[in-house]
Amino acid sequence: MNRRTLLKNLALAAPAAWLPSVVAGLNWSPLAPAAFQPTWDSLAQYQTPEWFRDAKFGLWAHWGPQCQPERGDWYARGMYQEGSDQYKYHVEKYGHPSKFGFKDVINEWKAEEWNPEELLALYKKAGAKYFVCLANHHDNFDLFDSSHQPWNSTRLGPKKDLVGGWAKAAKKQGLRFGVSVHAAHTWSWLETSQRADKDGPLAGVPYDGKVTTADGQGKWWQGYDPQALYAQNHPLSQNSQDNGMIHRQWDWGNGVTPPSKEYCEKFYNRTIELLDKYEPDVVYFDDTALPLWPVNDAGLRIAAHMYNTSTQRHGGRNEAVILGKILTPAQRKCMVWDIERGQSNEIEPLPWQTDTCLGQWHYDRRIYDQHGYKSAQTVIHTLVDVVSKNGNLLVSVPVRGNGSIDDQERAIVEGIAAWMQANGESIYGTRPWKIFGEGPAQAAAAALSAQGFNEGKGKPFGAEDIRYVTKGKTLFATALGWPTSGRLLLKSLAAGGPHYTGKVKQVELLGAPGKLKFEHTKEGLAVVLPAQKPNDIAYALKIMSV
Repeated sequence: MNRRTLLKNLALAAPAAWLPSVVAGLNWSPLAPAAFQPTWDSLAQYQTPEWFRDAKFGLWAHWGPQCQPERGDWYARGMYQEGSDQYKYHVEKYGHPSKFGFKDVINEWKAEEWNPEELLALYKKAGAKYFVCLANHHDNFDLFDSSHQPWNSTRLGPKKDLVGGWAKAAKKQGLRFGVSVHAAHTWSWLETSQRADKDGPLAGVPYDGKVTTADGQGKWWQGYDPQALYAQNHPLSQNSQDNGMIHRQWDWGNGVTPPSKEYCEKFYNRTIELLDKYEPDVVYFDDTALPLWPVNDAGLRIAAHMYNTSTQRHGGRNEAVILGKILTPAQRKCMVWDIERGQSNEIEPLPWQTDTCLGQWHYDRRIYDQHGYKSAQTVIHTLVDVVSKNGNLLVSVPVRGNGSIDDQERAIVEGIAAWMQANGESIYGTRPWKIFGEGPAQAAAAALSAQGFNEGKGKPFGAEDIRYVTKGKTLFATALGWPTSGRLLLKSLAAGGPHYTGKVKQVELLGAPGKLKFEHTKEGLAVVLPAQKPNDIAYALKIMSV
């Protein structure tokens, strides 16, 4: 067994302080003797709250200063990659990154059309039960009133408390509120800002990744230390010039330069302040397991703190949900497993979540111009499939730099709303049935890759693809297409078969009036559908037994 495997195994069994690779932090004070402690063993007490299991559907505003150029995801990294699309766009729009860096993009960002109350009212109408906003991204800019990070949205850019505005609007609509936290990775993610062009008239001139406070004399950012934002006062990681290396170093291995203790404690303090000030019920960490694990225990301390404070606020019930990626089976007991842009292919024993986006994570104008967004049908089909497997779906609606969503996105959200208003009964508060479904799509389902990424790789859903869930004594069967024959056969409900042992009393089609005619035989439950379909997306049958 090599050292890396040994440490991973130890990580599941031992408190963090025992691990030779973990730099334990200074800040920890448990609230009570029986409270959660910052160890994997202690976090394994966690139980996913019922509100999250019932909610099923959330919407997300993955919005920050990288949306200002409207040129797609990871702009703050890509603009420093010579020859890349974002680099070329940046040079043309703003100037060379040695003269106009990402800090200057922040200064361009004003969020002048941001109206959180209007957007959250729309998202509630669309059926979201929880809402998540970006608190910071890998660009390290805090979107809240942060006393530990001077580079934040109350001082620079929009000069607004964006998390505070989102939180107030979400709570007004009665939605559970969440934040997504990505800033643990700035240390290595922004190493591209330490580069220089290899070709051209400015070859060898460093980008602005290592500028200091002194360099800001007489400039708009005078008095601000760019290193508090870029965090690049450290040697480059191994193979840093390889743009793909960041993915192989995401778990703080494979030659990444270890983050300093000061960097880790600053991240810890920022995150604790975020949790205490805005009291989110959901935190999404864009990390392998928890932030900075296994090189520092900051993520463990944050998780324990969130669970303890939630328990304290809710009269002894822990209502908190922490979402993490690429979890071991043991770690899935400590938080909720999140799959990015993908779905599990089976009913998971523990609640989980898929997160995806209508377009790119950061707004990309080209997707609008090319009509490239996911349709309302794609979103609903994903939701129905995920819910049948004990999961939730969190969907990001890309927000423009100015704080608005575009007309195509609005139409998609309205389409989701129309379906959810008629069919939400088959989604909310349901639990998996004995099997998740039937049909040809499941036979061609693609396997997960890393943190997910099997979205759209399988066979498209059709009328023979059925997904099942239960609510009490009611069984819901949702067909992901409308059969041309006008008759739907649910093979898994065959009389005398292994799955359905009841006697069917009544069948209804949500969104359509009256009861449906049916025949229950050893071939399955054959349902005669109405002449006109109630929508163009998916069709939920409500099946009641004697």
